Amino acid sequence: MDLTGKKAIVTGGSRGIGAAIAKRFAEDGADVVITFAGNQEAADRTVAAITATGRKGQAIKADSGDAAAQRAAIHAAADALGGLDILVHNAGIAEFSSIETDPADAFTRQFDVNVGGVFAGTAAAASLIADGGRIIVIGSVNAHSMPIPGGAIYGATKAAVAALVRGWARDLGARGILVNVIQPGPIDTDLNPADGAFAAVLTPPIALGRYGRSEEVAALAAFLASDEASFITGAAIDIDGGFSI
Repeated sequence: MDLTGKKAIVTGGSRGIGAAIAKRFAEDGADVVITFAGNQEAADRTVAAITATGRKGQAIKADSGDAAAQRAAIHAAADALGGLDILVHNAGIAEFSSIETDPADAFTRQFDVNVGGVFAGTAAAASLIADGGRIIVIGSVNAHSMPIPGGAIYGATKAAVAALVRGWARDLGARGILVNVIQPGPIDTDLNPADGAFAAVLTPPIALGRYGRSEEVAALAAFLASDEASFITGAAIDIDGGFSI
C-alpha cells in the first residue's frame, strides 16, 4: 500500500499489534508517531524500526486512560509530524472477571482506556486530521462473540467503540474522512501468545486452526489507510481466521 508522505499516529504502538502497524505504515512510506504507556524500551525499538525505513519516527509517553493526557499526546504528535492524515487507536486493556465478583474497578479501568481514550483521542484529532484522512480503531471480535466467561466488560467496551465508529463515519463523511474498526480474533502477541494459557480454549474454534499474526492485522490496517479503501467507512471488519463464524 502506498502511504508515501502520510503522517500517522498509532496509540499503544510500542509492541504487539500497534508496533506491527507502526512498522508497516513506515515501510509503506508514512512518518509515524506512537504513544506508549510505560514500556520505554519497547517504544524505542519500534521507533528504531520506523526510522530504519528512512521515515520519521517518535514515541510519546501517554496514558490512554487519562483523557487530558490522550488529547495532549495527539496534539503533540501532530505538531511533531507537521500534520495528521491517519490515526490508529490501538491502546487497550483486557481484564476478565465475573459479574459475581462485583468488578467495579475493572469496569472503570477498561472503559477509561478502551472507550474513553478512543473518544478523547478522536475528539482531539478531528480538528487536526486532513480532509480525506483515516481513523482506524482496533476493536475485537469480542464485540459480538464471547467464547469464555468473564469477558462481559471487555466485550462491552469493544461493542461501544464499534458503535462510535459508525457514528463518526457519519459525522466526518462530508470531509472524506474514513472511520473503520478492525476486529481481531486470537492474535499471537506477548499478552496472548499462541502457546499461552488461553490457547487451548481459543485455538479449536478457529477455522484456520491457528492464531493470527500481528503483521496480518497490520496489513489490513495498511489497506484501510490507503487509497485502495476509498469507499469503505463505518465498517467493522473481523480478522479472526474464522473464529467467530
